[in-house]
Amino acid sequence: MIQKSLAEISRMVTTVNDISQFSQAEVKGVSIDSRKIEPGNLFVPFKGENADGHRFVEDAIKKGAGAAFWQKDVPNPPEHMPIIIVEDTLTALQELARNYRNELGVKVLGITGSNGKTTTKDMAASLLGLQFKVQKTEGNFNNHIGLPLTILRLEEDTEVAVLEMGMSSKGEIEFLTKLARPDAVIITNIGESHLLDLGSREAIADAKLEIIQGLKEEGLIIFHGDEPLLQERLEGYSGKGQLKTFGKSSRNDLHPVEIVPTASGNIFTTNLGEQSFDLPVLGTHNILNALAAMLAANFFGISFGQMNKGFEGLKLTNMRMELVEGAKGERIINDAYNASPTSMKAAIELVSNLSGYSRKILVLGDMLELGPEEEAYHYQIGESIDARAIDFLLTFGRLGDFIAQGARNNLGENRVFSFRNKEGLINELKKLTTSETLVLVKASRGMKLEDAVASLQ
Repeated sequence: MIQKSLAEISRMVTTVNDISQFSQAEVKGVSIDSRKIEPGNLFVPFKGENADGHRFVEDAIKKGAGAAFWQKDVPNPPEHMPIIIVEDTLTALQELARNYRNELGVKVLGITGSNGKTTTKDMAASLLGLQFKVQKTEGNFNNHIGLPLTILRLEEDTEVAVLEMGMSSKGEIEFLTKLARPDAVIITNIGESHLLDLGSREAIADAKLEIIQGLKEEGLIIFHGDEPLLQERLEGYSGKGQLKTFGKSSRNDLHPVEIVPTASGNIFTTNLGEQSFDLPVLGTHNILNALAAMLAANFFGISFGQMNKGFEGLKLTNMRMELVEGAKGERIINDAYNASPTSMKAAIELVSNLSGYSRKILVLGDMLELGPEEEAYHYQIGESIDARAIDFLLTFGRLGDFIAQGARNNLGENRVFSFRNKEGLINELKKLTTSETLVLVKASRGMKLEDAVASLQ
């Protein structure tokens, strides 16, 4: 993580005040939460509409913070404390991260896409870790605040950083990629998330492709070659990067040839040879995420022959196709971190195709940020459920009601339950589960459906 004197920090950001009294003081790491201050941290407060972090500055320093930023328009900065006054604390945080990143010799893999960013990030980090010291985005630190914090956490001897880049509107990924300056980038896919903000899948594709703008010379652009919106925009590309595609179809640079599902994942081969890869992650859609990660790792020098060892040590971020066991012995796929129509259909298809269970239950909640067609998207999810493969559907939330409506024609009234109350959903779910049951739990993050998973354990 960043470790600098205040004199060095003041040269890396535009500083308003004289800090010579504290110029030799050292800071180590950065925190934006005064409750989580570690010794030596630089505390960065933000001034919001409803709360102002500046009121915690003195407390943070008393807890051991080495220094703090202070926004110029906030009155009464503490005297006789190591305070760096800046025009805007967020801008200063981003400026500090940019200059720190430029000091480092680290190589960067940037990842964006509507679905699969985090899983692909975890896979790529595991593969690259076979040969390099790797750090990756933790949790959801992938926006205009989280990415700078991630960069400032990089150790000076880190060799490769795997950085996830999220967005909610146009221009955000352009800012992030120019800050990170990646050597290679992955665009996992184009889905329906952020339709509320961007209005169309075409606009989402344009926004995701902003990641190319920060790419270094002779970098690599890895993208889903079966996505027409990406194909159209990158056809005839003559920029500073080379192109590699992954996907299901044989026209891609890397595609699966044979897939054999297992109890905990998939074994697959690719067009590049007879070697099989054992991926301990459920869902054939995750093979595509693995292919993207494999292309990136190979670009940085990891041979395909090494990659099974990387997959063997793979640890995914929680609540991404996480297979857990309930108190009755039931198996639960916890995919409650996020949801879109594309990812929800893929998860339902996975459950439908898995064998060895006497009962299969879907627990589905609202998919958020889908724009004016959100009700239709949810209804279509319900319509797509195969009554021969799924025994019961339980939905949660206002939009979940539309999933239930769409499913009743296929499943019938007695196999579909719709809830606005989470306690009611949990009580019904407990009645339906047995030791031979498979349960899928999936919804957007705001629905907090991991509570249903916890209730079964």
